Amino acid sequence: MPFGLHNRLSAQGIATGTIAVSVVVLVLKLGAWVLTGSVALFSDAMESLVNVSAAVLAWFAVRYAQRPADDGHNFGHHKAEYFSAVIEGIMIIVAALLILDQAITALVARPDAALTPLALGVNTLALAVNLLWAQVLMRAGLRLGSPAFTAGGRHLMSDVWTSAGVLMGLVLVLATGWSILDPLLALLVAVNILREGLQVVSDSVDGLMDKAVTAQEQETIQTAILGAGGGALQIHGLKTRRAGKAMFVEFHMVVDGAMSVAEAHEICDRLEDEIETALPGVHVTIHVEPDHKLEDTGIEPLPPEGN
Repeated sequence: MPFGLHNRLSAQGIATGTIAVSVVVLVLKLGAWVLTGSVALFSDAMESLVNVSAAVLAWFAVRYAQRPADDGHNFGHHKAEYFSAVIEGIMIIVAALLILDQAITALVARPDAALTPLALGVNTLALAVNLLWAQVLMRAGLRLGSPAFTAGGRHLMSDVWTSAGVLMGLVLVLATGWSILDPLLALLVAVNILREGLQVVSDSVDGLMDKAVTAQEQETIQTAILGAGGGALQIHGLKTRRAGKAMFVEFHMVVDGAMSVAEAHEICDRLEDEIETALPGVHVTIHVEPDHKLEDTGIEPLPPEGN
């Protein structure tokens, strides 16, 4: 990763950098389009225009999502990033439809693009900048648990592959003189952008609908419960959800009905500490129940050492 930017920059710094990078890439791609009149390069520039708008949205969403919990939002503002990602996905879909319109018009009119090595070189430079920043965004998204950064990184990688395909196709146009390839490439770009937009919307809506954490994270939680829940008879009703970079875990803990509140509280503290160590930033809620609440299925923690 260039200069370790995904580790060195804060969430706000990455969001600000994304705006700057997206503007630079847009200017480069618009320049390539103006130099050639190519509808394929127009489609590439349109996607970058979406990137600029999405970067601005992400900047505001990240700042809002970092606000602490308050009286009106007891669980914080983490889901703000999902709204940003949904809007980005919708903009991607709109861009795809606009490109489809231009490509179909070009197929009918059959204008010749004035392709030159200089214009293709400018677009190649834009591709390289996007590739580097996409890696920064996706790795920062994983580190910070940010759906806005992850969605932005995935979109930029889609843009990279799109630009690479467009460049290869336009080189073929230069070599063969088959001008019809230009609008055909734009059609392929539109389909790819549409697919990516639908995926971004789908993933973000899952977050808004309180989708459970990943299978790997659930396994980590269960392992922590098995190891740290000694003294409890059973853990059941385990539920999880993710809201932006925050993760929420709740479950019922069954103990001996004669156990004191202090003893039960000690087990709860131990479970919370173990889960939070395994998954930093997690919010754990435990409901303690007496032994007549035992269920047919559940997690049975390992007995305390020495027993």
